[in-house]
Amino acid sequence: MRLGIDLGGTKIEAVALGRDDAIALRRRIATPVGDYRATIAAIKALVEGMEADLGAKASVGVAIPGALSPQTGLVKNANSTCLNGQPFDRDLMAALDRPLRFANDANCFALSEATDGAAQGGRTVFGVILGTGVGGGLVVEGHLLTGPNAIAGEWGHSPLPWPHDDERPGPPCYCGKHGCIEAFLSGPGFARDHEATTGARAEPAAIAAQAQAGDAGARNSLGRYIDRLARGLATVINLIDPDIIVLGGGLGQIEALYQAVPEHWGAYVFSDTVATRLVPPRWDDSSGVRGAAWLWPA
Repeated sequence: MRLGIDLGGTKIEAVALGRDDAIALRRRIATPVGDYRATIAAIKALVEGMEADLGAKASVGVAIPGALSPQTGLVKNANSTCLNGQPFDRDLMAALDRPLRFANDANCFALSEATDGAAQGGRTVFGVILGTGVGGGLVVEGHLLTGPNAIAGEWGHSPLPWPHDDERPGPPCYCGKHGCIEAFLSGPGFARDHEATTGARAEPAAIAAQAQAGDAGARNSLGRYIDRLARGLATVINLIDPDIIVLGGGLGQIEALYQAVPEHWGAYVFSDTVATRLVPPRWDDSSGVRGAAWLWPA
């Protein structure tokens, strides 16, 4: 039995996969936002409770919103900032009294979708997270690429390319810089941009629904988001030329993106044609947690 944990900014999800990779048990709990010790305790209780119900011990893989620094062993680059600078892997292994495996949440998402999801069969797959933060993971011929700095795929902290005058210097990012892709394309970034131009507060799903219903302000906000996403992904295509890009996270559920973004990115990709496909995930928001379970072999 393999168990995957996906530690998100607002929720912690866990699934247990059986031998046929079917989900045998699935649970979600709220993340103790901003409380590191409570987060450790919540994951411990979640794992032990699921194992009690399953009647068996499981291998445990954990998807985290950041990375473990190869130099210090501490968490870095997490938008759940209470994790940064913490020995999260050591603390959680001590709490559960067993070895665990850890990977960035976007890497787990990409691994899941490349293995038996929407990108199955693609030689080079880029998995994108568009949610509370913006992340990415790269799978080449079935293998995750993480790099010597454990930051492969972290396109969210590159500057928004080809910025317009009114996009400079850009909104502040938690990383300390301005104008990061994440500051524009995350869920909070999308909502902030919409409020700044319309005066109305709304979540991304509501903005997309209002745009589809013909609301002019929402249509303009969604149009800016689509163009910015097209610019951001064009730089990914220019750099690694993936066969397939899969969108995950809450904003990956906006159906309009899958037709509109490829219609826009051709203006920015350094090619006469763009064969890269943009697809929704097969496993929706369970891709990350499935990928975490697969950090251990069957």
